[in-house]
Amino acid sequence: MAEKKRLIDPNEPQFLEGPKSRRFEFGFALKVFKEFLQGFRGLHFIGPCVTVFGSARFKEGHPYYEAARKFSGRIADELGLAIMTGGGPGIMEAANRGAREVGGKSVGCNIVLPHEQKENPYLDKYVTFRYFFVRKVLLLKYSYAFVIFPGGFGTMDELFETLTLVQTGKIDNFPIVVMGMDFFRPLQEYLKFMVEQGTISPEDMDLIIFTDDMDEAISHIRKYLSANYRVVKRDRPVWWLFEKS
Repeated sequence: MAEKKRLIDPNEPQFLEGPKSRRFEFGFALKVFKEFLQGFRGLHFIGPCVTVFGSARFKEGHPYYEAARKFSGRIADELGLAIMTGGGPGIMEAANRGAREVGGKSVGCNIVLPHEQKENPYLDKYVTFRYFFVRKVLLLKYSYAFVIFPGGFGTMDELFETLTLVQTGKIDNFPIVVMGMDFFRPLQEYLKFMVEQGTISPEDMDLIIFTDDMDEAISHIRKYLSANYRVVKRDRPVWWLFEKS
């Protein structure tokens, strides 16, 4: 018999099973609020980021790992932006590593999982979350562009949630770059099919760029930043809130 996975928070699946007692619902809401607050405090001073999504399963030496490592290094070096990832292994590690290697800032939003996902060793700053939905909000909140490398269910979820938020105007003027043409070509064709079926509009295809050309991708991100990014005066850490830069 397969060993049953240890649940990190036994209340989480109960929360998704429908209505519970008011006391239970209130207690769970407080946990979620606390996690958001910890994320806001931990990431408030990191500056503008590019979030890189991708599989946790690719190892050093894999073409996608090395591409993420190189491209993230170029983003950090040429655009001066921090690299943010989910903080784990695979593409996430590669992206953080690439930023670290060129002296850029490397940030992670790690997730606690039953198989004990550990943060990768190339992070200057990281926050660990229990709940996927909190983590996804934080991965989007502090970013000015999004880069998608090949991945599984989680990566597809992050890609389409980001696309939906841009499509519906919940976030505006943020470039989405998909790297890995061989992997994503069937998806690109399916998006064209969705246009033909009328489930998305032709102009929705302009929300995303598919490419393997790093120069093209850098230029695409730079164009959006030049047109839409404005320097905002950022708060300084407040000592009596126990904040750190």
